[in-house]
Amino acid sequence: MEWIKHLFCLAAGAPLVFGALLAMTDAVGQSGWNQINPARIMENIKVLSSDEFEGRAPASQGETLATGYIEDQFKKVGLKPGNPDGTYFQRVPMVGIKADPSAQLVFADDASGKHETLKFADDFVAWTKRVQPVISIEADMVFVGYGVVAPEYHWDDFKGVNVKGRILVVLINDPPVPDPQDPSKLDEKTFKGKAMTYYGRWTYKFEEAAAKGALGCLIVHQTGPAGYPWGVVRSSNTGEQFSLVAADRGMSRCAAEGWITYEKAKALFALAGKDFDALEKSAVSRDFHPVDLHVKASLGLRNTIRTINSKNVVGKVVGSDPNLRDEYVIYTAHWDHLGIGPEVNGDKIYHGALDNASGVAGLVELADAFSHVQPPPRRSILFLSVTAEEKGLLGSQYYAEHPLYPLSKTLAEINMDGLNVLGRTKDIEVVGLGQCTLDDVVKAVAAEQGRAVKPDAEPEKGYYYRSDHFNFAKQGVPALDPDSGVEYLGKPEGWGLQMRDKYTSEDYHKPSDQIKPYWDLSGTVEDLRLLGEVGYRVANAKTYPAWKAGSEFKAKRQEIEVRIQKSE
Repeated sequence: MEWIKHLFCLAAGAPLVFGALLAMTDAVGQSGWNQINPARIMENIKVLSSDEFEGRAPASQGETLATGYIEDQFKKVGLKPGNPDGTYFQRVPMVGIKADPSAQLVFADDASGKHETLKFADDFVAWTKRVQPVISIEADMVFVGYGVVAPEYHWDDFKGVNVKGRILVVLINDPPVPDPQDPSKLDEKTFKGKAMTYYGRWTYKFEEAAAKGALGCLIVHQTGPAGYPWGVVRSSNTGEQFSLVAADRGMSRCAAEGWITYEKAKALFALAGKDFDALEKSAVSRDFHPVDLHVKASLGLRNTIRTINSKNVVGKVVGSDPNLRDEYVIYTAHWDHLGIGPEVNGDKIYHGALDNASGVAGLVELADAFSHVQPPPRRSILFLSVTAEEKGLLGSQYYAEHPLYPLSKTLAEINMDGLNVLGRTKDIEVVGLGQCTLDDVVKAVAAEQGRAVKPDAEPEKGYYYRSDHFNFAKQGVPALDPDSGVEYLGKPEGWGLQMRDKYTSEDYHKPSDQIKPYWDLSGTVEDLRLLGEVGYRVANAKTYPAWKAGSEFKAKRQEIEVRIQKSE
């Protein structure tokens, strides 16, 4: 089959892929990209982030309105149904579990009789992914540093200690290991220095705790290492929590997962007669051993449980080449946000204008552009608006594990999660720059726009592991996660990062994430033209994009290639 040849051209190396991709079209300026319209983008953002859509929570009236609206927009711009069953939807079965907010977490030192009681939402958040109406646990607590087992870095925070049936206390992010030559810097050879690896993500901490047989796992929140304030943890985790439906009903997970504030973590260690700061410092070493706190934690969760079918919305532009139209480039943008939650300044609707009504509006606009671009793409383009990103990237996980079209025939995935709404920039960022040859295509198109491509300005926040492209990367599909540039035309140096920090502290996962008077969508248009052209070139190329040497995702793609070769 011809597409197998495409896959095995990858072995020839990145230069071949790079040249083939760049040779397919002339400079940016396709008719489809030129009609990208900021007024239409703004109108779609307004609708999706309106009070009527109630924050677009999965399994709510907001989902019904949002997914119906996106379906209508896909039809309006001429997309074909993206599901082979003839519809614009992919069913995503999920279980929703909501804990009673009256829950309390208690730390108790039996020897002294002293205890510390934590208040739900203010001091801690906790949930279970086990499908059980009541969770009641009491167990000894053990501090396991960063909770990391990373053989490639000769790192093991557990040191063979049996933590089965215990409750773990872990630190967020990777261990910030100092450079042995210059202790003022981080060691670039251990956990990639400043950049967060997957070992630093909260999802990894819970996965490793479950693998070790722990009964529970509590992450200590710190704003800097986490990349967001406690308010984000609270708003994201005090409502209904969702999981994909699992055959084991979530019993392989810890009985309880959660976070505690930095202040309450210090109180816990003081109750245990331990110095938190000293133990935190000791955890930044391969020689760290787990520390028994000799404190028991008790937690009861009363849960409301329901099983629901949420939806990914999917449409496609069919490729013009009969020999290639069963191969795909995928664009994604999650439609969901946090719905209705705790009131902040008189507002309970978490509107999610930037996160991610803007991305969905961009998806619709690119769908319209690809419906009109001339000549049309040789391969098919899939537009996928996924559910439950805010609940753990669940919609994209479901697609990646149950693809409508084989991932072996999926050339690339391009994700849009929060577009640039502050004006034109001299640059564009690529989160995870250097992972795959898609970066080379971005650089070529950006150069034609007179722009530079830069790596993520905040690699310590682990953005590569925090959005929907990650689920495709884990399955071996080359995935691109673009972000706004930070060098804005007509603005002083540092303004872009200041505005990014302002959004994170004031609006991220809060009701105030709404359209602002100062928004300028000229940068949105320019970025969408770039992303459209990147996907267009990939869709017309002679070869597939490839993961570069050193990428943790390269082996998965090679595994797929070998499996295909054996089946022929």
